[in-house]
Amino acid sequence: MTYPSQLGFQDAASPIMEELMHFHDHALMIVILISTLVFHIIMSTLTTKLTNTHATDAQMIEIIWTVLPAVILILIALPSLRILYLMDEINNPYLTIKALGHQWYWSYEYSDYKDMAFDSYMIPTQELEKGFFRLLDVGNRMVVPMESPIRMLISSEDVLHSWAIPALGVKTDAIPGRLNQSSFTATHPGLFYGQCSEICGSNHSFMPITVESCPVNHFESWVTQTLAS
Repeated sequence: MTYPSQLGFQDAASPIMEELMHFHDHALMIVILISTLVFHIIMSTLTTKLTNTHATDAQMIEIIWTVLPAVILILIALPSLRILYLMDEINNPYLTIKALGHQWYWSYEYSDYKDMAFDSYMIPTQELEKGFFRLLDVGNRMVVPMESPIRMLISSEDVLHSWAIPALGVKTDAIPGRLNQSSFTATHPGLFYGQCSEICGSNHSFMPITVESCPVNHFESWVTQTLAS
């Protein structure tokens, strides 16, 4: 299970999030190398006693400090564009779920099943059971099968919201009158928490998201029980 209170990134639970974490490490290493080089040059300039008042031209240095930043930008841009295309690519989804943002709760519609929809409210603090997370657990979790591509259709009924699950690498705006699309694939079973990431009103911090990933046979059993109830 991913713990929302841990420092840094949450453990990746989808291939897209793994790619995002790798890109973060790649870009951060480049930034560290640039910062170290600039710090070294500044310190060398401040501490050296070597001067040359007649040095008015250094064509090779100008070529280097023009070409090198361009190469660095390419090294950052290429993997970034690759991840952007991967995030937009949706092929043969196993399941389509529509998430609607309200003030201040979420509702979910499973488009592949007839009349399967429910609202997801935050569990009040006084009703929390042992082991539940305050301000994060909900009464009705969004259940999905693991290792299966899930397509999310996200919109809003009133104001701007944002459906975000950090561990799954998903963050999509919910805009009234517009249907945005996203996708994810949970690589292992567990509970993954998120919150509305748009300032949508006074109770903005009280509309959490809980996604439960489980094996396909358990998911089908849950669907059967939900439709029967």
